[in-house]
Amino acid sequence: MIRANHFLVNVADNNLFHYDVSINPESKSRQTNREVLSELIKVHGKTSLGGKLPAYDGRKSLYTAGSLPFESEEFTVTLVDPEKKDKERAEREYKITIRIAGRTDLYHLQQFLCGRQRDMPQETIQVLDVVLRESPSWNYVTVSRSFFSTTFGHRGDIGEGLECWRGYYQSLRPTQMGLSLNIDISATSFFKPVTVIQFVQEFLSLRDVSRPLNDRDRVKIKKALRGVRVETNHQQDQIRRYKITGLTPIPMSQLIFPVDDRGTRMTVVQYFMDRYNYRLEHTNWPCLQSGSDSRPVYLPMEACKIVEGQRYSKKLNDKQVTNILRATCQRPQQREQSIREMVLHNKYAEDKFAQEFGIKVCSDLALVPARVLPPPMLRYHDSGREKTCAPSVGQWNMINKKMINGGVIDNWACVSFSRMRPEEVYRFCCDLIQMCNATGMSVCPRPVIDIRSATPNNIENTLRDVHRRTDEIIKKQGNGQLQLLVVILPEVTGSYGKIKRVCETDLGIVSQCCLPRHASRPNKQYLENVALKINVKAGGRNTVLERAFVRNGIPFVSEVPTIIFGADVTHPPPGEDSASSIAAVVASMDWPEITKYRGLVSAQPHRQEIIEDLFSVTKDPVKGTTVNGGMIRELLIAFRRKTGRRPERILFYRDGVSEGQFSHVLLHEMDALRKACASLEEGYLPPVTFVVVQKRHHTRLFPEVHGKREMTDKSGNILPGTVVDLMICHPTEFDFYLCSHAGIQGTSRPTHTMFFMMRIISQPMLFSH
Repeated sequence: MIRANHFLVNVADNNLFHYDVSINPESKSRQTNREVLSELIKVHGKTSLGGKLPAYDGRKSLYTAGSLPFESEEFTVTLVDPEKKDKERAEREYKITIRIAGRTDLYHLQQFLCGRQRDMPQETIQVLDVVLRESPSWNYVTVSRSFFSTTFGHRGDIGEGLECWRGYYQSLRPTQMGLSLNIDISATSFFKPVTVIQFVQEFLSLRDVSRPLNDRDRVKIKKALRGVRVETNHQQDQIRRYKITGLTPIPMSQLIFPVDDRGTRMTVVQYFMDRYNYRLEHTNWPCLQSGSDSRPVYLPMEACKIVEGQRYSKKLNDKQVTNILRATCQRPQQREQSIREMVLHNKYAEDKFAQEFGIKVCSDLALVPARVLPPPMLRYHDSGREKTCAPSVGQWNMINKKMINGGVIDNWACVSFSRMRPEEVYRFCCDLIQMCNATGMSVCPRPVIDIRSATPNNIENTLRDVHRRTDEIIKKQGNGQLQLLVVILPEVTGSYGKIKRVCETDLGIVSQCCLPRHASRPNKQYLENVALKINVKAGGRNTVLERAFVRNGIPFVSEVPTIIFGADVTHPPPGEDSASSIAAVVASMDWPEITKYRGLVSAQPHRQEIIEDLFSVTKDPVKGTTVNGGMIRELLIAFRRKTGRRPERILFYRDGVSEGQFSHVLLHEMDALRKACASLEEGYLPPVTFVVVQKRHHTRLFPEVHGKREMTDKSGNILPGTVVDLMICHPTEFDFYLCSHAGIQGTSRPTHTMFFMMRIISQPMLFSH
C-alpha cells in the first residue's frame, strides 16, 4: 500500500444550474469581472438572487446549486476606482445580464464514475472544479490551475530581478474511487516588487548605473518588461498604474513631446521638474512607454515600481532554474507533510462555496494498492562470453562487463573551449579512449589532428575550421570521415546549444560534450558513462534485454516483427513568437532486440502540438506525379531495409499530449499512420498500440511508512518499478502510473501512461478499444 496526493471528494445530490454572464463595458481582466460580480452579490444577493451564492469562472459562466428566481435579468452596479484621489474618485457603471444556459444533474457523473457510462460529463466536473477554485481565486495569485502567495513561505531570490513564490496546484479529477481532488505543492517565478531601476540593475548585472544602456541591453529590457504593470511613485497623494508596452529608442534627456494643445514641447526631464518638482537622475536612460504608439505615455524608470504578484512567464536561464529547484526540492516525507499542511490550511470544510454546493473534501491522502514490477535482465559481454546482469533498485554498473556490440571509430578529434591546460585535455582524451576500448569499442588511440584549444567567443569558427582541416586529412588518406568530435565546454554555461546546432545540423559531425569540472578530474564511473554514450553514437549497442534471446522472447514485441516509435513536439519558450515548434520521431531499427533507433526532426507551425509531417503527399514539379513522404513512411522503409521484414505490429509512444488534446492528436496522427502504411503496399494495415505518456502531471506517490528500507530506495522514494493501476486511475480508460527509475533528489515523478489499442482498417476509419 502506498499513498497518493489525491483527496476523495463527496458531492450532495444537488441540481446544478449554468447561467451565461455578459458584462458591459466588457473587461478582459478576470479580477475586474470578479469585483463586478461580487458587488452584484453584495447589493442584490438576498433579494434578486434568492439568497444563492453563485460560483463564477471570471469570464462568461455562473453556476448555482438550485435555480435563481428568474431565467433572464439585467442588473446595474457601480464600482469605485481606488487609485484615484479622494476628491476625484472615479465611479464606473456596469450592466450585467444573467441568462439561463442549462441545467446539470449529478446522475450522469455518478454513472460515469461507476463505469456504467463511457462519455465523461465534462461540464459537471467543470462546475464542481470552479466551485472549489472560487475562494482561492479571491485570496491568491492564480496561474493556470495553481495558486501562489507570499503567505505560503519565504519568497526566495533566484537572481536577475526575480523571486520564487510557493503555492499549490489543485485539480478535480474523475477516478475509480470517485471524484478526487489532486493537490500538490508548486513554485514559480515572479517579478520582484522593486523599482524598475533596481530591476534593470539586477537583470543586466550592472555595476555602474550612470552609464547609458546600449542597444543590446535596451532590447533585453524591452523584451523582459513588455506587458508588466508598474505603479508611479512621483506623486505622494496619488498612485497610478500602467502596463508597459515598450521602451523609447532615445534617452529621456533627448525625448521631446507636446505638452498642450498650443504645441508647447519639452523634454521628459523638464516636464517632471516643472509639473511635479521631481528631479530625475538617470537622464541618459530611456523611458518606459505605455499606451499606444499614437498616444504614448512616457514613464521614467526611477519613477516606477513593479506591481507585486506578477508572474515571470518567459524562459528562465540555467542559474535561475537551479536556484528555483534548490529552493523547492523536497524529499518525499517533507513533500507529503507540506501537502498535508496545505490541505489543512485551505480549510475545505469551512469553505462557504463548498458548503453551498454540498461538496466535502477528505483531509487524508488516498491509500492505494501498488505492485513492484521485477526489473528486466540485461545481457552484456564478459571476457568474450555473454553475461546477464540484474539491476538492483533501478541501478547497475559496468564493472567487469563489456558492451554487447562495440562501435568502431577510426577518425576522431578534440577541441577545448575551457581554461584547462593542454596537458590536462590530452590526459583526459587518453583516459577516455582507453576506457572506450576497455569496455568493448575499437577506437584509434590518436586523433586525426592535434587537440585544439580556443576561446568561448570563437566557437563557430573553431568548429568549422576543425571540420575543414580533418576533412582534408581524411580525404588524403582515403579513410572515410570524421566520426566523433570530443568537445570540452567552456566554464560559463550557455554554449551547449550552439555547439550542437553547428555540429549536428550544419557540419554533420557526431559530437560528445564534456564539462571541464568533470574532464579535469575524471573518475572511472564518469569515463564509463561517457563511453556508453559514445558507443551508441558510433552505432554500437551497450546492452540488450535478456528476454530478446530466450525462447519466449519479449512479451508482445517478439511475437511478430514489431516497430516501436517515439514522438514528441518541443515548443519555443513564451515570448519567442516567431520561432517554430520542432517535432521529433524515433523508431527502432532492429528486431527482436529493440536497441537501435533512428531519429528524424521536422519544423512545424508555432506551438502546434499535432505532428504535421508524419505523412505527406506532394507533387513532383518535373514529372507531375504524386509523391508520398513523411517521417513515418521513411522510418518504416528504413526498418524493412535493416531487418528484411515489414513491421506486423506498431507501438507508437507519444509524449507531451495534455488530456484536452487526446482525441484531437489521436485521430489526426492515427490517420497519418494509416495513410503512411497504405502508401507502402496495398492492404498493408498493421495493428497499432497508441501510447500517450505524460510526465507533466501532479500525481505523487509516497510510501505508506517513511523510512522502511525494504519499501524505499536510498532517497526515501518508492521503489523503481512501482506501478499503480487502481483507485486513482481513470474510471473507464486503460491507464496506470509507473515509477520507472530510482530517485536521486527530491520526490520522484511517476509517468502516467494511457493505452489506446487499435486496428487500422480501410476507410471509413474505425477505432476499437
